[in-house]
Amino acid sequence: MIDNFAIAITHGLMMLAIFLLLRRRDLDDERPEPPSKIKRR
Repeated sequence: MIDNFAIAITHGLMMLAIFLLLRRRDLDDERPEPPSKIKRR
């Protein structure tokens, strides 16, 4: 029983992560970032 619960939890979290990543607006945006957003050391 606990094995099925652990598998369901991990798969549910992976599906949530994929769903949130696919909803990002910049996922398919190939324009370069403006110089002000680039972090320099």
